[in-house]
Amino acid sequence: MSQLIVDNVTKEFPTRGDPLVVLQGVSLQLESGRNLAVIGPSGSGKTTLLNLLGVLERPTSGTITVDGQNPAELSDKAVAAFRSRKIGFIFQDHHLLPQCSVLENVLVPTIAGGRTKPEDVNRARHLLERVGLNDRLEHRPAELSGGQKQRTAIARALIRRPALVLADEPTGNLDQTTAAQVADLLLELQTEENTMLIVVTHSTSLAERMQQRRRLDNGRLQEVA
Repeated sequence: MSQLIVDNVTKEFPTRGDPLVVLQGVSLQLESGRNLAVIGPSGSGKTTLLNLLGVLERPTSGTITVDGQNPAELSDKAVAAFRSRKIGFIFQDHHLLPQCSVLENVLVPTIAGGRTKPEDVNRARHLLERVGLNDRLEHRPAELSGGQKQRTAIARALIRRPALVLADEPTGNLDQTTAAQVADLLLELQTEENTMLIVVTHSTSLAERMQQRRRLDNGRLQEVA
């Protein structure tokens, strides 16, 4: 069983004066098959928290461990491999490569592991069928709707069977109906894949569907009933 442990994490950024403290003593735990919504006002540190969890930045103090490993102790090269293997990302703006097909976009994370294998292609096709895009494999992102782009991004995030999936406003650019459909799919696949999922969102309806909710305000993470 995979596990995420965030223990008393602080993040500061240097300024000409005193350091800018963005996160203060943040702690949380999550296990395989569990999900968590992080809500809070703009500027409260939600994106910084995701960057730390995704090993895009290192904490000023405290520790973050995934499956018992603290990536802050790894070299830059080893961190990149760890991130590619253990973490999947879903962004508000999907960040699909415009020159690549839907299938190629889903396979992008496999390139970091070396040569793409036939089993990677088979898994990508399976995931795209699962998200309802088996008839769009050769389409470019410009030929997709907003919901189809986000479904592609979900498949891409899951391609390497990550322990942890991080979603930054995954329904933020979608209309209400499409947002609900994407949320349904994201939660169904998270359960099927038995992965951990953390969603940062301003959507009350999405947050209420998650098993756990935390509010980040003034750099501190608090439980929401």
